[in-house]
Amino acid sequence: MLKMIVKKELQNNIFSFRFLVAFVLLIIIVAITVFILTDDYVKKVDEYSKRQSEIDNYMRNYAHFNRVGAVIMPSQPPLPFSCLIRGISPDDENVFGEFNTDPLPVMFPLIDLTFIVTILVSLIALLFSYDSICGEKEEGTLKLILSNKLSRVEVILGKIIGGILTLFIPFLISLAIGLLIINLNRGVSWKEANWGAFGFIFLGAVLYFTFFYCIGIFISSRHHSSSSSIMTSLFVWVLFILIIPNLSPYVASFLYPTPSKIKIEREIRGITDVGRDELGMKLAKEKELEMYRKYPFLEERLNETEFQRRINEDPIYSKAYKELKQERQKAWDEANRIQSEKAGIIRRELNRKEEYQTKLSIYISMLSPLSDFTYLARDFSSAGMRNMLYFNEIEREWNQAFTDYSKKKRASLERNNPAVDVWNTPVDMSDRPRFKYREEALAGRFIWTLPFFIVLILYNLIFFTASYVSFIKYDVR
Repeated sequence: MLKMIVKKELQNNIFSFRFLVAFVLLIIIVAITVFILTDDYVKKVDEYSKRQSEIDNYMRNYAHFNRVGAVIMPSQPPLPFSCLIRGISPDDENVFGEFNTDPLPVMFPLIDLTFIVTILVSLIALLFSYDSICGEKEEGTLKLILSNKLSRVEVILGKIIGGILTLFIPFLISLAIGLLIINLNRGVSWKEANWGAFGFIFLGAVLYFTFFYCIGIFISSRHHSSSSSIMTSLFVWVLFILIIPNLSPYVASFLYPTPSKIKIEREIRGITDVGRDELGMKLAKEKELEMYRKYPFLEERLNETEFQRRINEDPIYSKAYKELKQERQKAWDEANRIQSEKAGIIRRELNRKEEYQTKLSIYISMLSPLSDFTYLARDFSSAGMRNMLYFNEIEREWNQAFTDYSKKKRASLERNNPAVDVWNTPVDMSDRPRFKYREEALAGRFIWTLPFFIVLILYNLIFFTASYVSFIKYDVR
């Protein structure tokens, strides 16, 4: 008997006008979106490749330690999954820079699979389910169904299963078309991890629209007219989709306020710039006076020619000057250490408070299934908050490797010429450590997104149970 209810529900939905509209709409929007995002990905890959070539060319011709820091900053290459899901990237341009280049992507951002599932599919799920119970009561068919010795358990299960299968058909076909577009493009190559991530995202999408279908069934079983049911459904949709996710940061900032970041950064700049210079000059002056007492001849005023001659011909002068440079550097290193520690204390405290506020905001937003699906979809596609943390980890590893390399290279320059300006002298860095981005393993992404899966599953269980209980008590007369 359950199969009969499922079959009936499928037939009623598939041969309805709203199914045709949903089917055509999903196919068109998914196909257009994937085509645009795939083309955008191919262009970004080409731009990234050219940018890396320009960096290599610059490093071959103009590299010196005073400038290379801003040139070889680690950057994340475009990821193949951006053909489906757009997210945040560690090296994205800031909004103002992007706005000055082209304001339209900022004002009207491109949609992606996350938008399609969270907005479009959730609405379709509610439109299919809002009159599933009360609509049949209005037509008188619900009473007839129950009069045929069908249990209410079979009826409610059949309606939920049939409705979810109805949604599954257009969603699966539209995704298949999108994946076909991606695979036909020679500029895109998906690896096994990408397909694995897609499988988890697809599972999350099914849990997401199942939740909204169950919520529609629940609302329908709490009303006796379709008109009141659709209004309640739309109110719930607005609450979950628009209100909770958008208000969560403001609620978190109200519950746990943090100091002004602009004010803190201004204070830190004062410590690390002006404060460091003042302390550095003071300590360096003290070291110079000590060295002048030890080597009085260092106070002599020499022109460049005479200075180079003394460095090259007088080993005592060369040794004394090298010692003077080392003492000056020690003074500036000490100044940097002292001021960095002061700034670090302030920055760590600010970061601690901001991290707590961010976590609080995430926990509040998780009350909305939209947030849960968005988090898991973007984290699985390496375009979410998890990837930002992961990128920072591998960036720190590279920074440490390049710092060690820089120290050895500068020491080598000084050994060859004690008077050399190691910061502004061109140097061959072709053997420098290269930054190579590698996506986090799928297992790590799954562990990170597991709470979002759990919340979606719990939501489904709660509203499935609520739908069942409400229908058991529903007056079909």
